[in-house]
Amino acid sequence: MSKREALILDFDDSVGQIPGATTLALSDWQEAIRFGCTLRTFNRLRNYLDAQMPSSYGTVLMGSGDYHHLTWPLVERQRARGPFQLVVFDNHPDNMRFPWGIHCGSWVRRVAMLPYVSHVHVVGITSGDIGARHAWENYLRPLQAGKLSYWCMDVDVGWANRLGLADAFRRFDDPDALTTAFVAQLRQAPQATYLSIDKDAFSVDTARTNWDQGRLEEVHAMAIIEALRGRIVASDINGEVSAYRYRTWWKRLLSGMDGQQPIPQSELDAWQAQQRAFNTRLLAAIAASST
Repeated sequence: MSKREALILDFDDSVGQIPGATTLALSDWQEAIRFGCTLRTFNRLRNYLDAQMPSSYGTVLMGSGDYHHLTWPLVERQRARGPFQLVVFDNHPDNMRFPWGIHCGSWVRRVAMLPYVSHVHVVGITSGDIGARHAWENYLRPLQAGKLSYWCMDVDVGWANRLGLADAFRRFDDPDALTTAFVAQLRQAPQATYLSIDKDAFSVDTARTNWDQGRLEEVHAMAIIEALRGRIVASDINGEVSAYRYRTWWKRLLSGMDGQQPIPQSELDAWQAQQRAFNTRLLAAIAASST
């Protein structure tokens, strides 16, 4: 079991207190980094984190799913542990085109093509982002290279068959069937694993987020984490719920197009309490399955 303590990248004050955790105050970066940014801005943050982060740490919590692109540099920091696979809980592929740099929905392509990452499994997708209407937005290279798989439900992905990508799309009727098949995959081909959890993969009964949500429940996450026992080399968690109004016009526009709406304070407090209790259970399970 890993004895390393959690690390909080505190952009939006959504994670709360975790006993023993190290917290890096990053609120000054929130407007610049949240949702997306240029690569130049992102690399400035990367350099800042390299100077500020401790040499050893456990699970990284980064707040809202609007910061999921931070998984990219966090994975790069684990290059010496490679080769390893990436298991990502997410309701979205995070493999979408974004021409202005990097954003929370475009980072998977960059991680999948790293030489020390053997494969990326995105687990729990129900978003129309992988349907025919949005097919052109998906980066095809990691799918064609056999380095990325979508484990999904509720979406017609027949277009992938026509492009010879059927092996990269694993579609299931319900979360139980998906989890059973994915656990079998993990046990058939055990590998060192980086685990990244965006809680929008879960139902609203498990964890409310500021994105459209999937159908996984806590029991499915725990079954998959247990199947990774002794093989998790690093991990991160995002998908906290936080309220923020962008000053940048294009972020207001794009986040609105993605369905993100203002959250009443009365609901925010309850949702964050639910999230924090879930984090406690996730951290315990991850620690038990870590190397």
